[in-house]
Amino acid sequence: MKTRHKKSIVRLTALSLSIAVLGGCNTLERLSQVGEDPKLTRVQNPIHRNGYRPVTMPMPAPVRAERSPNSLWRAGSRAFFKDLRASQVGDIVTVTVSVADSVDLDNKTQRTRTNSEAAALPNFLGYEQALDAIFPETVSNTALVSGTSNSGTLGDGKIDRTDSITTKVAAIVTQVLANGNLVIEGRQETRVNAEVRELSITGIVRPQDITTSNTINFEQIAEACLAYGGRGILTDLQTPRYGQQIYDILFPF
Repeated sequence: MKTRHKKSIVRLTALSLSIAVLGGCNTLERLSQVGEDPKLTRVQNPIHRNGYRPVTMPMPAPVRAERSPNSLWRAGSRAFFKDLRASQVGDIVTVTVSVADSVDLDNKTQRTRTNSEAAALPNFLGYEQALDAIFPETVSNTALVSGTSNSGTLGDGKIDRTDSITTKVAAIVTQVLANGNLVIEGRQETRVNAEVRELSITGIVRPQDITTSNTINFEQIAEACLAYGGRGILTDLQTPRYGQQIYDILFPF
């Protein structure tokens, strides 16, 4: 009995560890923050974050900059005296985000199919009577094969989604490409009660598109990636449990 009891404890411990692993690496961290507000992320270098990758794009041939010692005009400058817009690694540029997305889809599918097959051999060069010696007594040569099949499919799907985001985010220039384009990355966190809302944006911008007030619109960003979400009590309540997510992935029906 003691051996069985020890085996049960070992199995229960292994199951608990498996659930913790499936829950992700932040399970212990979340357990340590029970009863506390979610912590904000500390300021750090964007290139040191997990998953950061330098951007590589097709570039034109480099052009040698020409200097004009006797001129007050500087090549590449849009202002007569000094250009205060973001142009180097570490500079800050303000991104104006205004996204309004609305999707309304309604799809219905209905399919029915009926098949009927029959085969008989009433006459076969006089040998049709010999079939009685091969097949059971219940089989008649006038009705050898008969089959029917029915199938039907009914599907009904609907999507009604409306998204709207209007905000401003300060992004940092993390890389200057060979053609002068800037790779920017910015993130913003706001904690309200026990919920942290996160907004991150990455992409490539042209220095010419940055206004004199050092701002740029979201639609002028190439390869733009905008992520908006949160973490906290409300997010946990709205997120399906790990077991349900695994069940939805593995259940075949």
